[in-house]
Amino acid sequence: MSLRPLRVLLALVLAVLLGGCSSSGGGTGTVTPAPSRTAVAAAPTGTSGLPAVRAADLPPEARKTLALIARGGPFPYAKDGTVFSNFERILPREARGYYHEYTVKTPGEHDRGARRIVTGRNGETYYTDDHYETFREVVTDDT
Repeated sequence: MSLRPLRVLLALVLAVLLGGCSSSGGGTGTVTPAPSRTAVAAAPTGTSGLPAVRAADLPPEARKTLALIARGGPFPYAKDGTVFSNFERILPREARGYYHEYTVKTPGEHDRGARRIVTGRNGETYYTDDHYETFREVVTDDT
């Protein structure tokens, strides 16, 4: 059983509870929004329907991998650039060969670790830090 729906629900509950609301000083028990100066920046959004993360907010090793992908290599791991088959079916379904995966170095790991960047043929980019259990769509400020 997937814990994803439970995680999403928990995140929403926490967002509501910690979302910067305060009681009014009049003793009426009504809740008023926090001043705009404390407003949190809007979450990044992508096109896949998956959670999104700004490229600038990725770990430095992931940003380095993105730069290597943009340059076309050279890649440090033999499996970098190989076909990602999407067996987990978390990414949008596409024909075999559509996605390719790249290793994101994990400090302290002696093997490839669990972090990956997966790219789609049309320029989509996804990040996982838990070996394909979850993905976030990577977006840039100009997306």
